[in-house]
Amino acid sequence: MFECVQTIIFFGVFFAYLLQFSSASVVSTGDYNKDFFVTWSPSHVNTSVDGRARNLKLDNYSGAGFASNEMFLFGQMDMKIKLVPGHSAGIVVAYYLTSDQPNHDEIDFEFLGNVEGQPIILQTNVFADGFDDREERINLWFDPTKDFHTYSILWNIYQIVFMVDWVPIRVYRNHADKGVGYPRWQPMSLKVSLWDGSSWATGGGKDKIDWSKGPFIASFGDYKLDACTWTGNARFCREISSKNWWNLPKYSTLSSSQRRLFKWVRKNHLVYDYCQDNSRFHGQLPKECSLPKY
Repeated sequence: MFECVQTIIFFGVFFAYLLQFSSASVVSTGDYNKDFFVTWSPSHVNTSVDGRARNLKLDNYSGAGFASNEMFLFGQMDMKIKLVPGHSAGIVVAYYLTSDQPNHDEIDFEFLGNVEGQPIILQTNVFADGFDDREERINLWFDPTKDFHTYSILWNIYQIVFMVDWVPIRVYRNHADKGVGYPRWQPMSLKVSLWDGSSWATGGGKDKIDWSKGPFIASFGDYKLDACTWTGNARFCREISSKNWWNLPKYSTLSSSQRRLFKWVRKNHLVYDYCQDNSRFHGQLPKECSLPKY
């Protein structure tokens, strides 16, 4: 019965997003060659003839990465990703927004590989004005190496919502008025990379990449960048309008169905939350930990 209810909720959220996108202003073309440039190791980047799919390769010579041509201030980013199968210990796939400034802002999805038979861990993090230490980790409720799944970042003037197949897994609210850092002024580009994180990614660095099992391939499919393209005017991107649909009041918090899914993820799949790590912060948890998420 519970699974049936969850399925109904999921499809309700999914179709609501489909309706939202029908009236939104999408700034991406769907062609990796047109919307992104390769940031490093072009020999390890393979793009389909039509530009609709891209693979990154990691071997003992190099990883690879690409970044959006444009920078954005608020919006929603969706990308279908299929992760490295089999023994992926030490491997990191990163999908994130970053401002690349000295006191930079950043919104991270990081997929941390694991030894064969153990689940890949999804880590999220938020940097604001150069400060991070806001990691959360979950185990996904499916095998992310078997098929493509959609990973989304909704970033607006009210909140940041991390979503997996439209299910909200994390919310970081704008509590700047209470002295909490929030990415709200610096435009960010979208970046994707595949790299060697053996020093920390799996078992705290205990399990490293087994290069004999390489090369390792991460795959990227359909994507959508529905955001305010940076032109130097922050006020334009902060406007509340139909074009900037993400800033409308209805997106200021999670819907009731999203809250139920969010609570389900937190109860069943959360494996680390910095807001529960008293020893790390010596009993002085960051201020946002005591403030509401929605």
